[in-house]
Amino acid sequence: MDNIQPEGKKQIALNIVNAKSKHKGFGAGSIDLNNVSPVIIDGGEAVIDIGAMHAKSKVEKGIKFSMNREDVPAGRQVWVVWVAVDRTAEGQFYGGITACEMWIDTEARRGWKILADHVNKLDAALKRKIILEGLGTVERAALKSLLISHNEAWWNASPEELKAPLSE
Repeated sequence: MDNIQPEGKKQIALNIVNAKSKHKGFGAGSIDLNNVSPVIIDGGEAVIDIGAMHAKSKVEKGIKFSMNREDVPAGRQVWVVWVAVDRTAEGQFYGGITACEMWIDTEARRGWKILADHVNKLDAALKRKIILEGLGTVERAALKSLLISHNEAWWNASPEELKAPLSE
């Protein structure tokens, strides 16, 4: 989750150019995605899968997605959780966390997700919001375990508003 760029390399960020911005070169007017990581929760197991940043996580590869839930009647529920890491003078902590649902039928190579929801939840995590509606107790426990095992100091420094829904 701590994406460190090699020395001498420019930080890569998503450029936002609109009528208000005056684009002045590399990285001007950008959203920094270096402090956000996607976690995939599948079958009660949570793993960090950076491929999900581009809809190419292990579970998404080779799947044709539809916006119609009825196209995936035999699918299993899989979650993408966006985890944003924040930094203060005291150190880093988990600052924002949002969950997005998708359904995947691996055998039929079909899936359902609403891409706009995934993008909006990524944006919400970057804005340090906590949105975990829909996650069951098994998924919440798996996510909490992953966050603690990844960096216990970050977990301990995280706000209670983030820890409380994962401890229910």
